[in-house]
Amino acid sequence: MAASVTDTQGIIAIAAGAVAIVALAACVALGVGMRRLRRDQRFVLGEQGAQDVVAHAAALQEAFADLHAYVQDAATRLDARLASVETALRGRIAHRALVRYDAYNELSGKQSMSIALLDDEHSGIVLSCIHHRDQARVYGKQVHAGRSELELSPEEAEAVRLALAGGDSAASFEQQGGGPAGAAVGVDERPR
Repeated sequence: MAASVTDTQGIIAIAAGAVAIVALAACVALGVGMRRLRRDQRFVLGEQGAQDVVAHAAALQEAFADLHAYVQDAATRLDARLASVETALRGRIAHRALVRYDAYNELSGKQSMSIALLDDEHSGIVLSCIHHRDQARVYGKQVHAGRSELELSPEEAEAVRLALAGGDSAASFEQQGGGPAGAAVGVDERPR
C-alpha cells in the first residue's frame, strides 16, 4: 500500500522533515556562534592553549592583587621619602632680604649691607657688612623664631622684617638721625 502525502503517515513524515530542517538550522547557527565565541575567547585569552575564561579571570585577579600590593609598597616608600624630604626642607633658607645703606654717611654708594637668611620657622642668621674707606667689618647674629639673640641694628631689623614679609627683597635703608648703623652691630671706630 502506497502512502500518500495527505494521509497520517505522510503528514507525520513532512512534520518530522520540517523539525529535522529546523534542528539542522539551529545546529548550524549554534556552530557559527560557537566559532565566534572561540575566536573572541582566543582574542581575549591569546594563543595559550586550552585555557578557559574562568582560569583567565582567576589569573587576572591574582595579577591585579600583585599589582595592588606593589603599588601599596611603592606608595609607602614614597611617603617615607617625602617625609624625609619635608624634614630636610624645614631647615632650608626660605626667607631672605638684603638691605643696603651708607653706614658712615660718606656718600660711598651704600656699600654697607645687612642680609637676613631665615627658614620657615623664622630662624637663621643676619649678616651685616659695614664698609668704611679704610676697612670693612662683618658681623653675624643668630635669629630664632624671628627674634635675635643680640639687639639688631635698624638695618638688620629691616632685613628681618623684609625677609619675613615677602622673601626675596632688596632695599636701600635711609638712615634717620645721621648716625651710622655700626653702633648697633658693635662698630665703635667711626668718625666722631
